Amino acid sequence: MADLDLPLRNEQQMLRDSVQRFLADNPRPGWRDLAESLGLAGLALPESDGGFGGGIVDIAIVMAELGPAFAGADWLSHVAATAVLARAAPGHPALADLAEGRQRIAIICTASTAAMPIVEAGVIRGTATLAAGAAEADLLLLASDDVVLLVAADGGKVEQRHRIMHDGSVSADLAFTLKSGDAAQLASGIAARVLIDHANDLILAGRCAEAVGLMQKMIADSVDYLGQRQQFGTAIGRFQALRHRAADMQLALMKAAALTETAILAVDQDSGDRAQAVSAACIEVGDAVRIVGESAVQIHGAMGLTEELSLGGHFKRALAIAAGFGPRGALLTRFVEAGV
Repeated sequence: MADLDLPLRNEQQMLRDSVQRFLADNPRPGWRDLAESLGLAGLALPESDGGFGGGIVDIAIVMAELGPAFAGADWLSHVAATAVLARAAPGHPALADLAEGRQRIAIICTASTAAMPIVEAGVIRGTATLAAGAAEADLLLLASDDVVLLVAADGGKVEQRHRIMHDGSVSADLAFTLKSGDAAQLASGIAARVLIDHANDLILAGRCAEAVGLMQKMIADSVDYLGQRQQFGTAIGRFQALRHRAADMQLALMKAAALTETAILAVDQDSGDRAQAVSAACIEVGDAVRIVGESAVQIHGAMGLTEELSLGGHFKRALAIAAGFGPRGALLTRFVEAGV
């Protein structure tokens, strides 16, 4: 089975092992499980603020494991927001509660939101559409254009409309009715732009890692089914056409995982080819989830999309991730422009 082949320190391997062990006993963890039992709320925060001091490699490790457990979407928004907040406002008083999971924060940026509100002179107008992780957030970190703002998710200032997505995750449409001074400005200009670009790529790379974890699970389930399902007196896994289909699935996963690893390391090292690496990973992952998911559903036959199996949910989540990358043309354009 293909896996994220990342250079891991001992503590990162321990992190992966601990998450795997926990998920083996808790296949559908909630926020309290992630924050209190695993301590993941502060993964990207400095140790001085009660966090783990982790980076994108740590986040990717966790996302690959949380994907099949349907627990990655909200957590990624929280951890990305805490990473930006810690860099923009070191020692901010909210960091301690965020590290312990007593409060939750969501990032509102182009990678986490279908449509962004308008920010003019520190005032937020309009609506953020389908904001991942915002439905249960206490704080909102708005990273738009060249400004980073921190906003309390106060019902009197931020109207929320929750949406249950096709993959079962919950997003929120946020209508802002803020006055000047209601949002705390954390960064502006070039400094904000650097933070925002890094946050967007962190989220995209994290979602690629989540998709890799989902595809690994879909392939593992399909291989098991090929060995169990009998037809014409023999396991269907002996049929050459289905063996070729499984090989195509594995090849698609291997290519997606390889480019995801490159993207993760580019974000971690903040290398000059980061934009190209992330864009390439998103394109390859978007193609792979369709090859793997459609093949897995076809192998399982009529059961593939029933609620009896987790396969259908995994495929829907993988498709949602691919859709969240944005138009393929925009990714190709970014890839080309970044290399000029």
